[in-house]
Amino acid sequence: MKEALDRGYQVTAVVRDQTRMTEQYENLSVVEGNVMNVNEVASICEGHQAIISAMGTTLGAEEELAVVAHSIVEGAKRSGVSRLIIVGEAGSLEVASGVKWMDTDEYPIESKPLANAHAKAYEIYSESDLDWTYCSPPAQIIPGRRTGQFRIGTDKLILDESDRSTISAEDYAAAIIDEVEDPYFLRARFTVAY
Repeated sequence: MKEALDRGYQVTAVVRDQTRMTEQYENLSVVEGNVMNVNEVASICEGHQAIISAMGTTLGAEEELAVVAHSIVEGAKRSGVSRLIIVGEAGSLEVASGVKWMDTDEYPIESKPLANAHAKAYEIYSESDLDWTYCSPPAQIIPGRRTGQFRIGTDKLILDESDRSTISAEDYAAAIIDEVEDPYFLRARFTVAY
């Protein structure tokens, strides 16, 4: 959100509880909404250039991700917004040819249901006729600073020379807004890491 605001965009943040959103910026509108409600998605998104969904969920509520995916796709169509950026997760990225990270012993077992739910949601977005882009993060997003220097990939988990897969939250946001401004991965997935 801050990256888009810093670049001069008008941003509408959709939150579950408006009282928990304490940040205030000149170009920021905060509205309460339920992303599982197609009519609310359509109404809120009407007139916008793009939708960026960073919907998260908790363990035990993984099925929400598929409901949200269907709601966002249909809501976007009704609103007339065709550009959709989805902030996904890293489990479905490959660590070797045909081997997803979530299918290895290194992937945290408690996170596998969430990774599977994200993979199902990814299928829903990818089957839509919207101009979607799915951005899978590296294994770890860490607090840091914006450097503007990172590597970009498609379906493979990016590792550095120490076999770490990381990026700062600030650079991850920059990569997402870069894709909004200059679409390169239309109807495709990409990932970023140092």
